[in-house]
Amino acid sequence: MTAPASPTGAAAAHLPGPDRRLPVSTYRLQLGPDLSFAQAEKALPYLDSLGVTDLYLSPVLQAAPGSTHGYDVVDHSRISAEMGGREGLESLAAAAHERGMGVVVDVVPNHMAVPTPVWHNRALWSVLKHGSSSPYATWFDVDLESGDGLLMPVLGSRIGAVLASGELTLDRMVVPSEPDEGEQTVLRYYDHVFPVRPETEQLPLADLVERQHYRLAYWRVADEELNYRRFFDVGTLAAVRVEDPEVFDATHALLLELFHDGVIDAFRIDHPDGLAEPRGYLRRLHEATGGAWVVAEKILEGEEELPEDWPVAGTTGYDAAWRLHALQVDPGGSVPLAGLMQELTGDPANLPAVVEDAKRQIVATSLFAEIDRLARLLAEICHDDIRLRDHTYRALQECVVELVVAFPRYRAYVVPGEDAPAAAERLLHDAADVARAHLEPDRHDTLDVVVGLLLGKEVGSAGRTHEERRTELMVRFPQVCGAVMAKGVEDTAFYRWTHLVSLCEVGGAPERFGIDPDELHDWAARTLAAWPATMTAGSTHDTKRGEDVRARIGVLAGHAEAWADLVRSLRTATADLRPADLDGRTENLLWQTLAGTWTDAGPIPVERLQGYLVKAAREQKSWTTWTAPDEAREEAMNRYAAALLEHPDVVAAFTSWVERTSAAVRRAVLGTKLLQLTVPGVADVYQGSEVTQTSLVDPDNRRPVDLDALASVLAELDGGRAPAGLDEEKLQLTAAALRLRRTHPGAFVGAEAGYEPLPTTTGHAVALARTDATGPRVVAVATRLVADTAPARSLPDQTVVLPDGTWRDVLTGTEHAAGPCRLGDLLAARPVALLERA
Repeated sequence: MTAPASPTGAAAAHLPGPDRRLPVSTYRLQLGPDLSFAQAEKALPYLDSLGVTDLYLSPVLQAAPGSTHGYDVVDHSRISAEMGGREGLESLAAAAHERGMGVVVDVVPNHMAVPTPVWHNRALWSVLKHGSSSPYATWFDVDLESGDGLLMPVLGSRIGAVLASGELTLDRMVVPSEPDEGEQTVLRYYDHVFPVRPETEQLPLADLVERQHYRLAYWRVADEELNYRRFFDVGTLAAVRVEDPEVFDATHALLLELFHDGVIDAFRIDHPDGLAEPRGYLRRLHEATGGAWVVAEKILEGEEELPEDWPVAGTTGYDAAWRLHALQVDPGGSVPLAGLMQELTGDPANLPAVVEDAKRQIVATSLFAEIDRLARLLAEICHDDIRLRDHTYRALQECVVELVVAFPRYRAYVVPGEDAPAAAERLLHDAADVARAHLEPDRHDTLDVVVGLLLGKEVGSAGRTHEERRTELMVRFPQVCGAVMAKGVEDTAFYRWTHLVSLCEVGGAPERFGIDPDELHDWAARTLAAWPATMTAGSTHDTKRGEDVRARIGVLAGHAEAWADLVRSLRTATADLRPADLDGRTENLLWQTLAGTWTDAGPIPVERLQGYLVKAAREQKSWTTWTAPDEAREEAMNRYAAALLEHPDVVAAFTSWVERTSAAVRRAVLGTKLLQLTVPGVADVYQGSEVTQTSLVDPDNRRPVDLDALASVLAELDGGRAPAGLDEEKLQLTAAALRLRRTHPGAFVGAEAGYEPLPTTTGHAVALARTDATGPRVVAVATRLVADTAPARSLPDQTVVLPDGTWRDVLTGTEHAAGPCRLGDLLAARPVALLERA
């Protein structure tokens, strides 16, 4: 199963171009108010000592006021002033390059912020002010010629009530983004400021509002009548037409200038599936950079693979993350945990039904406007073709709904004007087969028409395949599919499905309750053969739980009966405190979250737990939502959660649970990290995850990290002090693996990197070797699913076969000969081993 030493074909096509940097490892820094460029520069000595080869920076362009993440860009021509501006970025990059470290930057091509006030976004302000005559008129995905005006759904009540109340007023001001214009008339609505179309300033207020290039509206209108494409269902993020070469050039000019000036070395691309044509965008970027290392945040469903014709190095690593976690999940726990879930929630073990219900809710609510837009577009196409005219709007809408709900992936890749790839055609027809079963027989012909149009087939009258509306349909449908998957599955169903919540991760596959070493090795071989420079990840800024929280929750599967007994006993002990209307899914999530975040130090602070529970419950969208929160039930839930953290029976039970599962947690945490740092790909470490964390979903996982303290601990470990606890063991292991990667880059990335599964005599161990042109250089061995009650007494006498040569454990200094090696000898000090050929 060893990959060829010199990749050809697909593998070679996905390596960086000549003279372009190939990272060996990356360290994600979440820049923002708590981490400026200057502060990141001060952390470089630590990151260098850790073994990191490249910085991986969150978006650096100017973001909306108060942004904590940078994905709400307002100005592509400026580097974030809050982070230190261009001077700060250039200083950070220069200091990194002096140490031989590269700089990877996160790029947001899909959308811009609709900030408050709007003038922070000069391009959008110009469009609102001048409409189709604005120099930025082609930037945003909206039809400015329709006369409807760009919808601005910001009002707290309906427009009539707002006008009557006097909340909307005219004012004069110098707009900071247009200082040369001097004082100009603006519309004010509390903190919102909007431009006034030239020559309408003297009109009565209602007439003035009516004459603008935008339509002020009640905020709830957005889900039903929105006329611009959003980032998923976020109305404050407006989609950008980056498929337009002029828009691409304008929005990427500064980043490409910094790239060609040697400030930036590589890119991570946010959410390419939202783009009109992901491949076209990535090809343009590839050409503009001469083949820079680029990874795309593509969510792969199950066994889905990246399109081979994308000129990228690979994904951002969610496909690795779910497999590495599933490797530590005991399949034997599936049935007991399903029983507990049904007991608490009433849910049968039917994930597909949960997913379907969630997607149906999303298409009927927050993404109704997008579905309606598709249906109207289809209706226009059919109305204009005599052969299709009898397919009604209602029939078309029903077919769109069923097709989107049935679609099993983010999107199919069909490019207008090109023959649909066989895989995409198969995917659409399979989804149509599922949709057909939910439609009346009279709708089946309409469904065939819809599928044919989506595939660019000659449907209806001959010779009409390249009409503008048909092209638009082919572009918009996959964009809507991706939004429905994101909001329906990952942001709804994955909060409702509580079988084992650690499996419900971004890009995860919760229907797969555990995988075995052979499956991991097969995936690694396929990855190395096609995407040898992809990224591997454990935690990211978007994961619903950090890698260590997932590890602790995953351990429940190996102790499923004991866990079920613990939950039942604590429910009885706290029955008098539990709200009568506490949602069962939320409660099951709460208990598992306690297991994932309760450590030797006790539980996480109550404020963090409560903030997470409110977000999770609202994302679940069953009994409370972001738009209609049930604050009384939320407060009752939070009071219960707070009481649990102090209840003596709960404290005693979880203290005992932590002790009981400590060995399993140690194996899972260290084993998962070791494999993430040694399987094929560029290994990423999310800031602070080199030690154990209790991080939950954002913004919890974006809290500042004390890198100075970590540097001090690492220096002590390097000085010979033995690790004190799992935190320090993980730090020492991470540093050892990153340093080995830096010492032997050819074994981990590039044309000569190879991967060799090593034979073991037990499924409780997984072993691999990383090879270069000279043969095996590094060996990693991790244990998994070892029974704690009788620690698999045979395990120490089981063996792994080490490759030729003498092997030194970089953590202990112990040397081992080639050939069969007892796991009891190899793993005497730790449940993992990291060996270097002496």
